[in-house]
Amino acid sequence: MVVPELRAWRAARPHVVRVARTVKPHVTRITRAVRPRAVRLTTSQLTAVAATVGLALAAGAATVAGPWDSTGQRTAERDWAASRTTEGGTHHARTSDAHRTSPRPAPSADSVLSGLGGPASAAPAPAGKALVDVLDPLLANPVLGSVRTAVVVDVATGKRLYGKGADQVQTPASTTKIATAVAALAALGPDHRIRTRTVLEPDTKEVVLVGGGDPTLTARKPADGWADLETLAERTAAALKARHMDHVTLSYDTSLYSGPDLHPIGVNENIAKVTPLMADEGRLDRSTSGPAGRAADPAADAARKFADLLHRHGVTATAPGPSKATNRSQDLASVSSPPLSALVERMLTNSDNDIAEALARQVALAAGQEPSFDGDAKAIRAELDKLGLPLTGARFADGSGLNRADKVSADLLTALLAKAGDPAHPELRAVLTGLPVAGFTGTLSTRYTDAPTATGVVRAKTGTLTGVNTLAGTVVDKDGRLLAFAFLTSDAASPPNPLEARAALDHTATALVACGCR
Repeated sequence: MVVPELRAWRAARPHVVRVARTVKPHVTRITRAVRPRAVRLTTSQLTAVAATVGLALAAGAATVAGPWDSTGQRTAERDWAASRTTEGGTHHARTSDAHRTSPRPAPSADSVLSGLGGPASAAPAPAGKALVDVLDPLLANPVLGSVRTAVVVDVATGKRLYGKGADQVQTPASTTKIATAVAALAALGPDHRIRTRTVLEPDTKEVVLVGGGDPTLTARKPADGWADLETLAERTAAALKARHMDHVTLSYDTSLYSGPDLHPIGVNENIAKVTPLMADEGRLDRSTSGPAGRAADPAADAARKFADLLHRHGVTATAPGPSKATNRSQDLASVSSPPLSALVERMLTNSDNDIAEALARQVALAAGQEPSFDGDAKAIRAELDKLGLPLTGARFADGSGLNRADKVSADLLTALLAKAGDPAHPELRAVLTGLPVAGFTGTLSTRYTDAPTATGVVRAKTGTLTGVNTLAGTVVDKDGRLLAFAFLTSDAASPPNPLEARAALDHTATALVACGCR
């Protein structure tokens, strides 16, 4: 039987070969430039390295970021690279060895990362006038629509290198999730976990399943590291049997949140009802990301699945109904989500709306605000304001960006990315490690197919609504500078063709990769 990790690696192998061939000249040039120097890596430089070599050298980046999806792809890449750390070299073709099923790695991670330890200033940042000459014609492409704003920032210095309508706010679509991610990590910390628990009401046989706001809670096997109902049922059954109870009344508690549970866009396959209790985001199929039919009542659906699992472990339960745990209830069992950093990565990589709204609720709870769409918006803005980010004109109406009332500027988006790369804020690093990788992961996995120089080097959050197309992330230019960029485009009167608009944005980001721009 082929394990998921091996299947994922085999699927990713052609991309890794392409990435390795693409980055080889960059690695060779930069390594030669800094070889005489032995300098300690800063966090922002390590981020630049990871972006430069893409996922061909995924071992180091994967170790920092941790597992982020259910396919095992990142785990497979890490294990594959780690098992060959002594090979090194720049040979990317297969050898005559019959047993070898994957290419040799690009120069081994240890030596390359040491060689790239030179300061970010080893090469000067691109010149503003040169960036204007490169980017202005690309952003003038009519397929982008009538409104186009953009900013490029040098992450090492925080200096704006290019600005076009930098302070003008627009509907950001899913690039809103960058703001949600920064606010959540700043408010709660990257190690925060979300707990789902069961309690027993005293002097009764009522067991209450209490939702804590973890949308990644799963009823599937294998659980792949996510909190799962199977484990919770097993632990709960053991606690009940210790009390000589094998038949209970089951209830479920969703009182953690307040306000409407239906997103303002209404019933939609891109998001379930926003409730603190759900399993697999209320999906009615086996998908883990993207649009899917959803349970009409995700909390009730999760409770029914939990009742079935309890029965499997020797405890029968009545058909579950809504209730609220009292302050006298006794804890039975609990399961916890992976660290918040892993949830942020999964949210950004897959543009997961359910996780985004759940994290927005967590920010509100941490801030003492009402955990509702309105409270979330206040809490996110307040958290970003504490970080000193440019919020003039910004408005947050949700955590996912599905709401067109969201408004941010390109200046704010690049400031968020630069803050995530700031060595003074290591708690925000998952914002960068979670960005989709061009031609490789998440919402960029099928893009940049005609731009080999950008594959594995552009890391960016996508955003698409009717008439709105956005892209914000990081690139490493040909001189090794880590740049943050944000491109926001829209046209309400004549919505652009989204495929043409996305291609134009990808082409613009690719131009940054090739830019020395002196």
